[in-house]
Amino acid sequence: MAFHVEGLVAIVVFYLAILAVGIWAAWKTKNTGSEGDRSEAIIVGGRDIGLLVGGFTMTATWVGGGYINGTAEAVYVPDYGLAWAQAPIGYSLSLILGGLFFAKPMRSKGYVTMLDPFQQLYGKRMGGLLFIPALMGEMFWAAAIFSALGATISVIIDINVNISVIISALIATMYTLVGGLYSVAYTDVVQLFCIFLGLWISVPFAMSHPAVTDIGLTAVHQVYQAPWLGSINSLDIYTWLDNFFLLTLGGIPWQAYFQRVLSSSSATYAQVLSFLAAFGCLVMAIPAVLIGAIGASTAWNQTDYGVPDPKSKKEADMILPIVLQYLCPVYISFFGLGAVSAAVMSSADSSILSASSMFARNIYQLSFRQNASDREIVWVMRITVLLFGASATAMALLASSVYGLWYLSSDLVYIIIFPQLLCVLFIKGTNTYGAIAGYLFGLVLRITGGEPYLYLQPLIFYPGWYQDDNNIYIQRFPFKTLAMLTSFFTNVVVSYLAKYLFESGTLPPKLDFLDAVVARYSREHMDKATLVKSDNIVLNELAPVNPRHSLTLSSTFTNKEAFNYVDSSPELSNTEDN
Repeated sequence: MAFHVEGLVAIVVFYLAILAVGIWAAWKTKNTGSEGDRSEAIIVGGRDIGLLVGGFTMTATWVGGGYINGTAEAVYVPDYGLAWAQAPIGYSLSLILGGLFFAKPMRSKGYVTMLDPFQQLYGKRMGGLLFIPALMGEMFWAAAIFSALGATISVIIDINVNISVIISALIATMYTLVGGLYSVAYTDVVQLFCIFLGLWISVPFAMSHPAVTDIGLTAVHQVYQAPWLGSINSLDIYTWLDNFFLLTLGGIPWQAYFQRVLSSSSATYAQVLSFLAAFGCLVMAIPAVLIGAIGASTAWNQTDYGVPDPKSKKEADMILPIVLQYLCPVYISFFGLGAVSAAVMSSADSSILSASSMFARNIYQLSFRQNASDREIVWVMRITVLLFGASATAMALLASSVYGLWYLSSDLVYIIIFPQLLCVLFIKGTNTYGAIAGYLFGLVLRITGGEPYLYLQPLIFYPGWYQDDNNIYIQRFPFKTLAMLTSFFTNVVVSYLAKYLFESGTLPPKLDFLDAVVARYSREHMDKATLVKSDNIVLNELAPVNPRHSLTLSSTFTNKEAFNYVDSSPELSNTEDN
């Protein structure tokens, strides 16, 4: 394949335009936020993101390179087809559920990151534990889409994959570094427009190529391969449902989503943004579905691609750039490539900013440096944007199974963070003991279920398992959803059990080593009469176990009322009476 100068020029122009918009957004909003809350302005954009920009940036966060390429691949692969292209419906329902149930309580309580309510209720140690799967999800997601972008660019303009990955990562990291959420949001508007225009311009040209058969015919009849509408085997129905719930429910507890929710000007706006983004995800999936259908309807031996076809060459994951390259005129394929690179950068910058926001606020500030100045937090965020951007780039270049790592980490977000989020927002009375138990149970059940993409063999064989041609064990049983439900119910049961044991006097208060029950609930449940009548608890044991309120930590939350409904964890606080 010859080196395409025109394609390189088109990509350079596009990248420079994106960088210019990002720097302009940073300059335009450089004075946003008062002297003391510049870090919050970087994380949540001063909470003044409007409907138009907010809707675009939330949609662009989900409509990434994996979303576009993955949807086209699922439709193209004969064993799957449209029936297995779950991302458009799954993520759209995820946004709708997020808007209906999660956006309002998160935004109305004035949180700054997704981990704030966990640290508020469960303490800094649990916040640190939950940061691990959240960080893994964001970082491996960014690495996976950088890797996909490099392969896509190399297909069309034939340049070194590593160079394209590094340049793309540098551009995304640079404008995220200088402008935070503002730069990410405004560049998302441009990128989403490019995705929509680039893919829709490419579809008519690809569809009218002489080698392409009518996609209406190939949808239901076998021509070059099985119909692209696909089907779901009765044996695979539970796997399909497991994946569907993973996308729908596991798509909610991501910092990239809640960053947009928390940046909206009101709780109602946060809900509306979610609904707009759900509609946008469906609309943006249509050209990707059509491109996958076109790939399944093409006689590849009549094109310059030749034989065998992409699936036989194990290039099914690259069907979208292959269609752009071989079924569209040169200038159209370059425009479509711009659309794909836009999709990747619009997701990568969000993941990098999300990871740095959680680290700077929930790990550095709230756990180690509660008295850190706002300027210090801003610099920590900038340094971590560089570090996380470099780490994602390194993983994209060096790791051989980035997608496998992302699949596993996204499973952990679904199995661990989602049930914890349900408990912290909607189940009154859960505590740190239940949260830790739920975390561990969910983690163990997921790891012991195996992961084919990482060649991780299962330790627990659920009903319906089988070995494929590569001797990899495949689980048909919906064990991911089982692990999620187990994590949720374990949290609730252990929390109420610990609460009962301490409050009934079965366990002495000194065994409450996490200060999660006695100190937190003593005001509600242990009045003076109860203490005097208790045969198991003496007053001198309870003397040092009065509820303690944090002045330092609670002041870091924008909405002080969010802290009032539950006492702060003593491990995060200092006593008022020192």
